[in-house]
Amino acid sequence: MHNPLKADGPVIADDCIVVDSDFGAYTWINSGTRVQHSVFGDYSYCDRNCDVANAQIGKFANIASGVRIGATDHPLERASLHHFMYRSSDYWPDAEPDAAFFEHRRSRLAVVGHDTWIGHNAQIKPEVTVGHGAVVAAGAVVTKDVEPYTIVAGMPAKVLRLRQPEPIAERLMALAWWDWDHDRIRDALEDFRNLDADAFLEKYE
Repeated sequence: MHNPLKADGPVIADDCIVVDSDFGAYTWINSGTRVQHSVFGDYSYCDRNCDVANAQIGKFANIASGVRIGATDHPLERASLHHFMYRSSDYWPDAEPDAAFFEHRRSRLAVVGHDTWIGHNAQIKPEVTVGHGAVVAAGAVVTKDVEPYTIVAGMPAKVLRLRQPEPIAERLMALAWWDWDHDRIRDALEDFRNLDADAFLEKYE
């Protein structure tokens, strides 16, 4: 599938475009992906042909192919939508880029929590938070915050069902297993594989 993952940084396919971004341990960025002004937490990955901009990605995020996170907007309130207004130096040698516009755009972070799953071709808009443990279905367009441990689907995305009952979700967030060190996760691997969430909590709380 890909090269072995590394404790000291990401594995990034040769044809990816990465600008001003940071990656934690055991992260993986697959081919055809562009990442700009973003942070990926430990163990998170994205599959092929993703576009991630101005985003804070938590740990253990599972991002399927074709996902777009932090899709940039055009200025709806101005006389024109076109980027000649802010990429002006591409059109006129005596014009400067609109630095304030780019600074504002970068400030509008999309946030994806720990242990999340973003399905194929989903989109997450700027200034939206996807809570810990949540699932975004394939093709969904997320325009509002997603509560932890919920599953959303559709355009615009709406709650489909809970991934875990609220008491279990609260206990998982309190346990915060995603902050365990690498060796502790390895020691618990068989329990991650074989126990349901309730039984796992009973053993490790």
